[in-house]
Amino acid sequence: MQWSRARYKLFRIKLAHTLIWAVFAIAIAALPWLAWKQQFLLAAGVSAAVLVEGLVLALNRGRCPLTNVAARYTSDRSDNFDIYLPLWMARNNKPIFLCLFSLGEAVLLIQFLRG
Repeated sequence: MQWSRARYKLFRIKLAHTLIWAVFAIAIAALPWLAWKQQFLLAAGVSAAVLVEGLVLALNRGRCPLTNVAARYTSDRSDNFDIYLPLWMARNNKPIFLCLFSLGEAVLLIQFLRG
């Protein structure tokens, strides 16, 4: 099967976006475990990375910059046009992971105060 140049570029953008998403999803999921194990320095690094990602999203009107790049190569605008995620996950990604991150931060705070 021969891919057009645009389709190949979109594939690469979607793959990169998915890999970056996976790194942040794993980091957010690991945050309560790091807190529980009192790995405070590593947990702080994870928290800082996620907060920087949140700032990037906020400065880009709630969208990943890769979404804007992917939009150049397709007219599709479904919630998962720019990432290899199921539609329901792409649609609800921010509220799900904001909740998980908030819970992880709460566990981190509690564990840190316990010493």
